[in-house]
Amino acid sequence: MDHHAQGGKAYGLLKSQQEERLLSINETYLSDPQHAEEEDLSSKLEMFKKKYMEFDLNDQGEIDLMGLKQMLEKLGLAKTHLELKKMMSEVVGDTSKRR
Repeated sequence: MDHHAQGGKAYGLLKSQQEERLLSINETYLSDPQHAEEEDLSSKLEMFKKKYMEFDLNDQGEIDLMGLKQMLEKLGLAKTHLELKKMMSEVVGDTSKRR
């Protein structure tokens, strides 16, 4: 699957496949007795799925720098590129050496 899909049918297919995978993950939690006592688990998981899909723009299973930028802008917390890189580095470590 092309992880650089920009729009149209390819992007729609990418998002559809992403949603199917996330629904499968959510189903795992819903059927796990360990989480049976969690109140409104189904609606919480649905909310998390929608938000995750909104910001995982390339369907690589993580929120990248651009997804983080958009998320913070929507929250009214716009950051510079350097501030974003510092935030990401604090959470996931220095990624510049991985590529």
